[in-house]
Amino acid sequence: MIVTRISKTGRASASSAYVSHLLDPCGIPPRTLRSTRLADLVNTLDPKLVAAALGMDPEATMIYLADHVDPGRLPDESTRAK
Repeated sequence: MIVTRISKTGRASASSAYVSHLLDPCGIPPRTLRSTRLADLVNTLDPKLVAAALGMDPEATMIYLADHVDPGRLPDESTRAK
């Protein structure tokens, strides 16, 4: 969450122009940061919980699910039933 002098007095979030200007030196647009953060949350937590916490539709979080499974989450080859 980014708090500015204007946003700290109310419930409004920082403007997109302010955030874009803040991120200009690093060369990354706010949309990329948001998408990356959502993808990380959805792939490490329950997508339905992420949707509820962020006020999104559960279907909206599904586009952030990766088609890659971390090898550490897979069962060991020797313990799989054959």
